[in-house]
Amino acid sequence: MNLYVMKAWLQARFSNTERGASMIEYVLLAALIAVVVIGVVTLVGRSTSTKFSSVDSGLQ
Repeated sequence: MNLYVMKAWLQARFSNTERGASMIEYVLLAALIAVVVIGVVTLVGRSTSTKFSSVDSGLQ
């Protein structure tokens, strides 16, 4: 095994840097926001569809 590769692997394995942690947190936060937005749009869409249907029935 190449010594440079071994050195890089050991540094990555045993160092205390957490550079990737913030990116994972941002992805999880974005996924949570997306789930909430999808839920709200679904609920509002159903309510709006029902109201438009009742208005359409009232106009006929």
